[in-house]
Amino acid sequence: MKYIVILCDGMADEPIEELGGRTPLEAARTMNMDHLAKGSEIGMVRTVPEGMAPGSDTANLSVIGYDPKEYYTGRSPLEALSIGAEMAPEDVSFRCNLVTLSEEEERYEDRHILDHSSGEISTEEAAELLSALSEGLKRKGYTFYVGTSYRHLLIREKGKVVELTAPHDILTKQIGGYLPEDEVLREMMVRSYDILKDHPVNKKRRAEGKNPANSAWFWGAGTRPALRSFEEKNGVKGAMISAVDLLKGIAVGAGMDNIIVEGANGGLDTNYAGKAQTAVKALTEDGYDFVYVHIEAPDEMGHQGSFRDKITAIERIDEQIIGPVRSSFEKSGIDFRMLILPDHPTPVHVRTHTADPVPYLLYDSTKHFDGQDTYSERTGKQTGIFVEKGDRLMDHLLEKTVQ
Repeated sequence: MKYIVILCDGMADEPIEELGGRTPLEAARTMNMDHLAKGSEIGMVRTVPEGMAPGSDTANLSVIGYDPKEYYTGRSPLEALSIGAEMAPEDVSFRCNLVTLSEEEERYEDRHILDHSSGEISTEEAAELLSALSEGLKRKGYTFYVGTSYRHLLIREKGKVVELTAPHDILTKQIGGYLPEDEVLREMMVRSYDILKDHPVNKKRRAEGKNPANSAWFWGAGTRPALRSFEEKNGVKGAMISAVDLLKGIAVGAGMDNIIVEGANGGLDTNYAGKAQTAVKALTEDGYDFVYVHIEAPDEMGHQGSFRDKITAIERIDEQIIGPVRSSFEKSGIDFRMLILPDHPTPVHVRTHTADPVPYLLYDSTKHFDGQDTYSERTGKQTGIFVEKGDRLMDHLLEKTVQ
């Protein structure tokens, strides 16, 4: 038996008036998911424990089978694992987003955050800007690390974990009330604007009609995590396929292999087909028992507030990942169990994550469940099946018992 998770980041949503009261998942053409739904177990699962922030960090830890209340030490330390940043036990890491702030105000604190991703800036452009920040904000005990697209890191030696605001939680809002209380971090953010606003990369982006990456934004502080080996815990050899450093870092911490797919970029135009082909090859040829395929696009489109682009992302996942994976396994004759779900909702009307339970679809090529005609938030609720502790869903996929 082979096991595969198709994790559609932020795919769950709420009814939208422009869609006739449907969610993007309901409005999308998902013939492959709906075909599977008719013979699959459909239900709801709480991926974010009560009292914890609804992030992709806590939610994906939960889906992979690690109780966030036990294992979570912050978002950015997981990303640090992915990019190989050195962290001593007493060090603290911070996510460093390259964001777009409004530019007409005179004071930094009066500006508004317009885009948490600077138009999904390329990693190549971002690396140039990080180099400028590293030089212009040079300070003993603080080190910048380049990540992917707008997502980067700052490591502070012998630091303290402080409460910081995620930029995607305050889109369009004035930033003054959300700046760090820590004087050093606050000063670095203010100075980052002066360093970046007229950088050649941003001049070129403005000329091309793109959002400038004109400020650093620190958040997601945490210390080095210690995850138990996924293979030791579950008795299966696993691999991660994702363009996002957070997921790659979870894999590193869990002793799973990261498989890189060319053209996978975490955006709407990611290499969906390449992810499907790579997942099938990993399971049928390369000796893996379990593969976790993470697709960031629905989440990014939720943050952008575009239900049309979110529908497009869902349709591409259905057509270019779920369909080919299913047909490849059916042709091979290899038995498989496939779990499809979001990690958390990212409703387009709020443009950030919520902690609501999400729908899941569990398909088993050797069994027939009494399923539903479609897979959606609505049908997930209709079945009455509910998994309270999200980290137990992995046991269910791997044919253990859900507690």
